[in-house]
Amino acid sequence: MSLELYFKYLFVMAFVTYLLRVVPFVLLKRQIENVFWKSFLAYIPYTVLAAMTIPGIFKATEFLPASISALCFATLFSLKGHGLVLVALVACLSVIGVNGLMLIF
Repeated sequence: MSLELYFKYLFVMAFVTYLLRVVPFVLLKRQIENVFWKSFLAYIPYTVLAAMTIPGIFKATEFLPASISALCFATLFSLKGHGLVLVALVACLSVIGVNGLMLIF
């Protein structure tokens, strides 16, 4: 890739990122009062996080049952109210445990 093409791509990405940050501030100058839109916008961060995390869980290991066990244990521990570090640790240990069981059998 040439240096000129690289800087063109870099400029386009910076411009799009800037627009995504500035346009909501320009269009929404006052407080949102509609209850539907408030509740809708409140759940967007969780939706985006789930959309990025769940495919990553399944691509992290080559063995599908290990990924499924990690997702199940992480979901179970997070629903019980445990912290992020414990949830991640339990998910990692479940992957290690399932892969270890597969080596034994």
